[in-house]
Amino acid sequence: MTLENRVAVITGAAGGLGSVVTRDLAAQGARLALLGRSAERLESLKRDLALPEARLLIRTADLLNPSEAKSAAEAVTTKFGKIDILLHLVGGWTGGKTLTEVPAEDVTVMLDQHLWTTFHSVRAFLPEMVKNGWGRVVVVSSPFASRPAARGGPYAIGKAAQEALMLTLSQELKGSGVTANMLLVKSIDTKAERQTHPSPENASWTTPEELSAAILYLLSEETGTLNGARIPMYSGFKNNLPVSLRHREFFVLSLDRLVFFRWSTSLSIS
Repeated sequence: MTLENRVAVITGAAGGLGSVVTRDLAAQGARLALLGRSAERLESLKRDLALPEARLLIRTADLLNPSEAKSAAEAVTTKFGKIDILLHLVGGWTGGKTLTEVPAEDVTVMLDQHLWTTFHSVRAFLPEMVKNGWGRVVVVSSPFASRPAARGGPYAIGKAAQEALMLTLSQELKGSGVTANMLLVKSIDTKAERQTHPSPENASWTTPEELSAAILYLLSEETGTLNGARIPMYSGFKNNLPVSLRHREFFVLSLDRLVFFRWSTSLSIS
């Protein structure tokens, strides 16, 4: 596949996942608008990418501020003339206390990170995609949104709100040429611990590289009718297979099952 001439907005671009996704999209020829809160980290990523100025825009933005999100969208359209892709990779975790113990502020923080940054980003960047009749919106969510763990209430609440937004969006985008999909992970293995220090705890973690491969799949022309999907990117199996093989096989099966289900049920998942 190629993303030549596609304009991709990546929020959280300088993070552990964002930097991997950014490099992969750059290799596919995309023009990139990279957003984050740290100018220093964005500049470092810019140096690493070594892309021509015509293919790259970096900008600091606080996506909790709708005015900053709107200004960022205007900067992207001014430089590139359009927006094709929104990869919203902002996230974070707060937890460890029961609901009777947790401060209300922790819930607010999780709603800010997961719901409100997504809400403001969608409102800022989506109209250009709809206007052009082609677009992809992808976020990373978690199985804990629908099956919360004990002492993880604030995170589950934030992710559940984000998923409700994305599923609503997918319904509103039907027939527009724009899709909204989610990749579900339990934890992102940014330090490659699943390979270097395998354990029952990290067996179900997902690497940035695996997530990036799935994102590229969702950006392809072949997924133009895949909309409103929640794609699992983690393993729940317990067997004697090596951790890396067990995880990779589940990842492939998940996507194959999803595609087969889509083909055989007249897109009932949309």
